[in-house]
Amino acid sequence: MASEEQQFCQLLDSLMSLDNNVRQQAETAYGQIPFEHKIVYLVKCMRNNGLAVASRTLSLVMLRRLISTSVDDNWTSLNDQIRDTLKSELLSAVQQEADQSIRKKITDVIAELSRFLIDDAGNNKWPEVLQFLFDLSNSSDINLKESALNIFTSFPGIFGNQEQHYMQVIHNLLSQSLSDSNKNISYLAVKAITSFLKNHENELQTIMLFRDCLPMLLKNVQESANDNSDNEELQKCLIEIAEIAPKFLKTVLDQVFELCIHILMHNESTSRKHLALEVIVTLAENASGMIRKNAAKYIPLIVPQILAMMVDLEDDPEWSIQDEIEDEDEESNPITGESAMDRLACALGGKTMLPHILTNVNQMLANADWRYRYAGLMTLSSTAEGAHKQMEAYLDQMVDGIVGFLADSHPRVRYAACNCLGQMATDFAPSFEKKYHSKVVPGLLMILDDEQNPRVQAHGGAALVNFAEDSPKNILLTYLDNILSKLHDVLDKKVLELVNHKRKLVLEQIVTTIAAVADTVEEKFDQYYDKFMPKLKYLFQNATTSDLRLLRGKTIECISLIGLAVGKEKFLHDCQDVMETLLQTQTNFDNLEDEDPQISYMISSWARMCKILGKDFEKYLPVVMGPVLKTASFKPEIAVVDEEEVKEISDEEDWQFVTIGDQQSFGIKTTGLEEKATACSMLVCYAKELKEGFAQYTEEVTKLMVPLFKFYFHDGVRTAAAESMPHLLECARIRGEQYVCEMWNYICSDLIKAIDSEPEQEVLAELMRSFAKCVEFMGTRALNQEQVETVIKILNKYLTEHFSKQQQRLEMRRDEDYDDETEDQLLDEDDFDALILSKISDIIHSLFKVYKTEFSPAFNQLVPHYAALMAPERPFTDRQWALCVWDDVIEFCGEASITYQKHFLKRLVESLVDEAPEIRQAASYGCGVMAMFGGVQYAQACASAVPFLIQVINDRDSRSVENIQATENAISAVTKILKHNNSAISVNQLLPTWFSWFPVYDDIEETPHTYGFLCDQVEANNEIVLGVNHCNIPRIIQVIVDCILREGIDMENIVAKRMINICKHVQSNGPMMQACVNILSTDQKECLHKLLTMST
Repeated sequence: MASEEQQFCQLLDSLMSLDNNVRQQAETAYGQIPFEHKIVYLVKCMRNNGLAVASRTLSLVMLRRLISTSVDDNWTSLNDQIRDTLKSELLSAVQQEADQSIRKKITDVIAELSRFLIDDAGNNKWPEVLQFLFDLSNSSDINLKESALNIFTSFPGIFGNQEQHYMQVIHNLLSQSLSDSNKNISYLAVKAITSFLKNHENELQTIMLFRDCLPMLLKNVQESANDNSDNEELQKCLIEIAEIAPKFLKTVLDQVFELCIHILMHNESTSRKHLALEVIVTLAENASGMIRKNAAKYIPLIVPQILAMMVDLEDDPEWSIQDEIEDEDEESNPITGESAMDRLACALGGKTMLPHILTNVNQMLANADWRYRYAGLMTLSSTAEGAHKQMEAYLDQMVDGIVGFLADSHPRVRYAACNCLGQMATDFAPSFEKKYHSKVVPGLLMILDDEQNPRVQAHGGAALVNFAEDSPKNILLTYLDNILSKLHDVLDKKVLELVNHKRKLVLEQIVTTIAAVADTVEEKFDQYYDKFMPKLKYLFQNATTSDLRLLRGKTIECISLIGLAVGKEKFLHDCQDVMETLLQTQTNFDNLEDEDPQISYMISSWARMCKILGKDFEKYLPVVMGPVLKTASFKPEIAVVDEEEVKEISDEEDWQFVTIGDQQSFGIKTTGLEEKATACSMLVCYAKELKEGFAQYTEEVTKLMVPLFKFYFHDGVRTAAAESMPHLLECARIRGEQYVCEMWNYICSDLIKAIDSEPEQEVLAELMRSFAKCVEFMGTRALNQEQVETVIKILNKYLTEHFSKQQQRLEMRRDEDYDDETEDQLLDEDDFDALILSKISDIIHSLFKVYKTEFSPAFNQLVPHYAALMAPERPFTDRQWALCVWDDVIEFCGEASITYQKHFLKRLVESLVDEAPEIRQAASYGCGVMAMFGGVQYAQACASAVPFLIQVINDRDSRSVENIQATENAISAVTKILKHNNSAISVNQLLPTWFSWFPVYDDIEETPHTYGFLCDQVEANNEIVLGVNHCNIPRIIQVIVDCILREGIDMENIVAKRMINICKHVQSNGPMMQACVNILSTDQKECLHKLLTMST
C-alpha cells in the first residue's frame, strides 16, 4: 500500500509537470484509478506533511473537484470505513494543519462535502460538522475561528433545514466576528455575511435580521480600504450586497456614499476608486428609486469625480495616425468613468443626472486643455441614452456646439465630436436626422477630408453610418450626390494608399459607410452602382492576405448590401462573379482560423445573396453549407472553476464568469459566440428562402439546432434555433409525411422543455411563437394527450407568474421610493409580460385551430386565468389577449362555445366601446366570429352588440391612425352579423348605414368580408345598396377602386376578382361608366383603367 501511495504522490507531481506529454500521460493514469482509491490516496496526500506544499494543495483541489463532480454517483458504493475516514480526517486536518493555505483548501473540501451531504429535504447527513463549526467559532485559536468562517462562507447553507432554529446563533457568530480585534477574523466575517445574504437573495425578511451588523460591516470595509494592502475583497463584498440586497443598505446609505466618495477623492489606488464607483453605480442600477430619493444629494460630488477619471488621458502624438487600433484598456480611468456615467444616466435618469452633467460639461467644453473638451463631448455621448427625455430640450443648442467641435484644433476633440453626433443619431433617431441633417451631414463630410488624421477621418465615416442607418430615406436622398461623391473620392484615394503604403483603417470604414447608405436609399443607389461596384469587386478579389481579412469581409458585406438595394436584375452578373470568386477561394475554408473576421461577414453575405438569387442560390449550397454548419456548430471553451482560479483566468481575454453556487464560477470563453449566432441566423434564412430547395439539409440542421435550445451562453443562438423549427418542417415536406413526423418527434419534446425552462423573455417569446407555428403546420399529428397536458401545465405556470409579477409591480408602485423613473422601468416590465401573454395566446390559438372542441377539456384548466384577465380593472393588454383567446374559443368551437359564455360574453360586448383601440378591435373581431360560427344561440348577443358597434364606427375620431384598425374590425363585425346571424336585427334598416361606412382598406384580413358582402348585394341587385335607378353605382365603383388603389385587399383573393368583375359589368353601360369616372380622382381613374384591362 505504501508503494502505491508513493506512486500516487509521484503521479501528482506529474500532473503539475510543464511537459505536456508527461502531464497528459498522468491525466490518463489518474482517470483510470477507481473512485474509492482516489479518495483514499488524496486524503493521505493531504495529511502527508512530508510532501511539498504544491503537491498537498493539488491533492485538495482534486479532492474537492472529485466530490463536486463525481461523489453523487459513487457515494453509496463507498464502504462505511472510507466515508467515516474521509469525514474524520478532514475535521482533524483543519485543527492540526499549520500551513494557512493548506488549511483554507481543507475548509473548501469540508464545505463541498457538506453541500453534498444535505439531502433534498434539507437534512444534514453529517451532523458532526455543525458541532465542529460551533467548536471552531468559539475557539480562542484565531486559525480555527478563521476556518469556521471559511467553511460558512464557502457553504452558507450548511445548516440545512435547521437554519431557522440556529438563526440567532448564526447572527451572534457573525456579529461578534465583525467586531473581533483581529482583522483577519473581522474581514472574513464581512465575506461570510455577504455569502449568507447571497444564499438568501430572495428572502428579504431573513436578510433584514442582519441589519444591525451594517455599521461594523462598513467599518471593516473602510479599514480595509485604508490599509494600503492589495486586499480589495471587502469592497467587492459591498458591491455584491448592493446588487443582491440594495434595500438592506438603506439605513446606512449616507455612510455608504460618504465612504465611497471619500475613496474616490482621497484613496491613491486606482482600482479601489473604481470599486468605490462600482458600489454607487450598482446601487443606482438595483435600487434607482431609493437612490434618487435618498442619495441624490451626493450626485454633485460624484459627477466631478467621474469626469476627473475621464480627463485622465495621455497626449499621444501618434494616436490620430495609427492604422492598427489597439483595444482600449477596460480598466483605465477614462473607460471606467465613461461606462459609469452611461450606467448612472440609464439607472437614475436625466432628471437626476443631466443638470449636474451639464453644469460641469459646459465648463469643460470651454477649457483650453483638449483633454477636457474631449471628455466633455464623450460625456454627452455616454449619457444621451439614459438622459434621453431631458436632453431633447437642449438638443438644438447642443448640436450647434458639437458640430462646431468638428473643426477643433485637436484631432482627439474632432474624434469625440464625431462620436457624439454618431451616438445622438442613434439615441434620438429619427427626429435627430429630421431636424439636424443640414448641419450634421456637411460637418461629417468635412471630416472625411481630414487626410492627415486617418483615425478621425474613419470615425467621421462611422458617425455617418449611424446617421444613414436611422435616417428617413427622403432626407438622405437630398444629400446623396454629395455623400456618394465624397465616399467615392475617399474610396479611390484609400485603395491607392492600400496598394502603395499598406494602410487600411479608413478603407475598412468607408466600405461600411457605402453599405449603410446603399441599405437606406435602396433602389436610388442604382445610378451610382457602376461607379462603385468595379472598385469593390477589385478589393474583394485582391484583398486576400491575412492582414486584409477584415477589409475583405467588410467589402463582401458592402457588395451584398448594394445587391439587395438595387435588386436581382441589376446585380445578377456581379453576384455570380462574386459567388464564383467565393467558391474558388473558400474551398479551403477549413484552413481559416475560427477567429477569422471574414467568416461572419461572408456567412451574412451569402444569406443576402440567397435572398437576391432565390432558387438560383441552390447551386451554391454544397459549398457554403460546410462553412456555415462548421461555424454554427462551434463549441465554446467552458470551465467550472474555483474563486481563486477565476482570478488567474480573468487575466486572459474574452472570458466571462457567472457564479453558479457558493464560491464556484462557470466560465466561458466568448470568442466565436457572435459568429455562431450569425451562422445560426443564416441557416434560418436559407430554410425560409429556399424551402424545398433546402430539404437535403433539414436533418443535419435540425440535429444541430434542437440541442441549441439549451445554449444559454448566447440569446441569439437560442432565438435562431427556435425560429428555424417551423421553416425546417416546411422544407422537409417534400420528403414525405413520415419523414416530417419523425422530424417533429425529434423536435417536439425538447421544444416544450425549452419553453418551460427558458430564462430570457424575448427568447421565450420566440420559442412560444415557433411552437405555435409548428403545431399549426403539423395539424392533428402535432401532440399526443400527454404532451397537451404538459403544455397546459407550462402555460398555467406562466399565467400564474403573470399575475404574481403584476402584484409585485403593484407593491413597487406603493413603495416609498416609487417615482416617475421607477414607473418607466415598471412599464417596460409590463411590456415584456404582455409579450409573453401574447405568445401564450398564439399557442392556445394554434391548439384550438388544430383540435377544435377536442382541446376544450385541456383548456378548461386555464379558464380561471382567462376569466380573471377579462376583469375591467386589469391592464388593457391583459384584457386584449384574454379577448383574443375567447375569440378563438368562439371561432373554433362554434356553437359549443356557448358553455363558456358566463366567462366572457358580457365583458366582450361591453369592450366594444372601451377606451383602448386594441380592446375594441379584439372585441369587434369576437362579435364577427360569434356571428359567423356561434349559431342562432348568439343571435341576441349579436343584436345587442350592433348599437355599440355603430357608436364606435360613427365616432368623429374613428378613422384616425390609432383607431382605424378597430373601426374597420367593427365594420367587418356588423357585416358578418348582417350576413351570417341576422335573425334578431332588421337587415334592410341597417344596410344604408352600413353602406355609408365605405371605403375600408386598412385591415387586409377583414376587407374580403366587407367587400364580399358588398359584392353579394350588387350581384343580387339589392336596391337598398344600389339606390334608386342605380344612383349608388358611381359610389360603389369609387369605394372598390379606392380599396384596390390603397392595396387594401389581396388581388389573388376571389373577392378582389368579384370587385373587378363588377367594374367591368358597369363598363358595358357607357353613360353609367362616365358617371363613375367623373367622381374619381386622377389616381383612381388610372387604377380603374388598369382594372378594366385585367383578366379575372
